[in-house]
Amino acid sequence: MKSLVLTLALLFCPIISSASPVRLKDLVTIKGVRENPIIGYGLVIGLNGTGDGGGDITNQSLKRMFEKLGLNPQKEISSKNVAAVIVTAKLPAFARIGQSIDVTVSSIGDASSLAGGTLLVTPLKGGDGNVYALANGPVSIGGLNNGKGFATTATIPSGAVVEAEIEVDFDQKKSIRLSLNNPDFTTAARIEKTLNEELGGKYATSRDSATIDLIIPAFYERKVVSLVSIVENFRVRKDSVSKIVINERTGTIVAGGEILVNDVAISHGDLSIQVQGGGAGGAGGAQGGAGDKIHFLEQKTTLNDLVKSLNALGASPEDLISIFQTLRRNGALNGEIELI
Repeated sequence: MKSLVLTLALLFCPIISSASPVRLKDLVTIKGVRENPIIGYGLVIGLNGTGDGGGDITNQSLKRMFEKLGLNPQKEISSKNVAAVIVTAKLPAFARIGQSIDVTVSSIGDASSLAGGTLLVTPLKGGDGNVYALANGPVSIGGLNNGKGFATTATIPSGAVVEAEIEVDFDQKKSIRLSLNNPDFTTAARIEKTLNEELGGKYATSRDSATIDLIIPAFYERKVVSLVSIVENFRVRKDSVSKIVINERTGTIVAGGEILVNDVAISHGDLSIQVQGGGAGGAGGAQGGAGDKIHFLEQKTTLNDLVKSLNALGASPEDLISIFQTLRRNGALNGEIELI
């Protein structure tokens, strides 16, 4: 079954490498237009005996909370119905005051579950130390078996309200910078060419494999949003690196790009395959010798053809991984190999 899955995955390699042009918005991001992580420390209350049950941080936090409410406890308070948590969220680009965002709540103490709890008002700060949102509300465990597998992490949909904005005068920009999600010189050059052709002038300049600077044309000044809405729908044919990504833990192999195998003879255990010019045996042919069958593949065969042949001979995912690594080291495989 695993061999069949690998073959099916690699069958798509030619399709990926010759894919139709894609939208520019799927290839690049605009500098300054991104999410910003925010974080805060808070308390989840109302737990059914599944909280921290003490601890310096939780006890001191409870005492300070009561003091702010006008109470004056004489000693620190310990309760199993309370849990200390870290609250995280992502502040969207151009987030405005009053906008709601989702938050994630994670226990940092000995709590066994946050189910049924309520997060008290928690300020969420950015990397500059300023408060950008306030979070609170009932937490949701969700998931399989009411979250019993990961009961110490919860979410609050729309659980925070934006209280401060990050000022960006986007519509006043004289130029914008596009950053490729996957840096590539060929793709960057194609994007530059497409932008200049579509906008009718020398407005775009590719600085490197990951960066294209775009000057705002005079007729789009103070209309940068309109320009971006047009530009991001331009279509560019993305180039791809010939690469094989291998996850040895799961036996998963994903290949992309035009990966070819040069003349080579492969012997791995009981498997024998030879890639050569079309004379000896032809593609998929076999020749007997000393009781072994040598399967021949035509020169410049693709990785997909090789995998189909190996699978037909009963190769396991572990065999494929070992063979690919050896082929790359031998120089017969025209592509990169990345282990994850």
